[in-house]
Amino acid sequence: MSDFNNGFWNVWVIVLTIGSIIFCVLLLWSQSRARNAKGEVTGHVWDEDLQEYNNPLPNWWRWLFYLTIVFSFGYLALYPGLGTYAGSKGWTSTGQYELERDAAEAQFKAAYGELLTQNIELVATNDKAREAGERLFLNYCAQCHGSDAKGAKGFPNLTDADWLWGGEPAQIKETLTNGRMAVMPPFAHLGPQKIKDVAYYVRSLSGLVNPHAPEADRGKAVYNSAGCAACHGAEGKGNLGLAPNLTDKVWLYGSRDATLIETISKGRTNSMPAFGEFLGEDKVHLLTAYVYGLSLGNRAEAGK
Repeated sequence: MSDFNNGFWNVWVIVLTIGSIIFCVLLLWSQSRARNAKGEVTGHVWDEDLQEYNNPLPNWWRWLFYLTIVFSFGYLALYPGLGTYAGSKGWTSTGQYELERDAAEAQFKAAYGELLTQNIELVATNDKAREAGERLFLNYCAQCHGSDAKGAKGFPNLTDADWLWGGEPAQIKETLTNGRMAVMPPFAHLGPQKIKDVAYYVRSLSGLVNPHAPEADRGKAVYNSAGCAACHGAEGKGNLGLAPNLTDKVWLYGSRDATLIETISKGRTNSMPAFGEFLGEDKVHLLTAYVYGLSLGNRAEAGK
């Protein structure tokens, strides 16, 4: 790509741009010279008597075209368009973006400045903050978590009380700011039968199948010997920031037997992108409060 930054391409763009404008001028000039062709026919006939005439362009059209050419020279003098020449006004798309961004940030702080200094628990109960947080969520988060924040396969539900990395304000803000990376290693080396048994045992932990079946006993032995308990705990209740709880009815990828066998065999990798640098601390603060508020009702139910 560095070849496109040398002097040749700069000259090439200038020549191509100026040449195109000159071509348009010559085309118009040739049309003005052909005015004596008025009334002549080209010889093309359709539907027996429909003929094509060789009439010149209307004067209003030609002069309008001339005006656009004059405008183009003025535009190229003021704004970038001739290779690396930046134009006399020094305009750039980056500068325009930064100008609009700074204006939007100033407007944002004027509208929500008082909320940015309050703790997240308090902000989460503010209607004005909730409306702003919802707009941020719909713009940047709904693509994965859904517009209702209830998630989808591979993307967690943000309205329940189940949190892998923690659902407290500081933990949510950390997740939004720096992102998260979760990895479930593959255990294909266990072989098909042991994988089926441990999948059965995992399903039994949440009451999906009979916990007293022989498959559950065999699966439990594999669960302990293969190292599953090191992450998910001896009882399968998970560890914050490390592995999910296997005893509840919350499943990120689904609870079907075939799905669990696939997870154990091939593993899973999932990531949450970091938004701290992109959104800035102020917007992250409002978005954190919104996400925190989504599950307040379910937190209360879970705590009973």
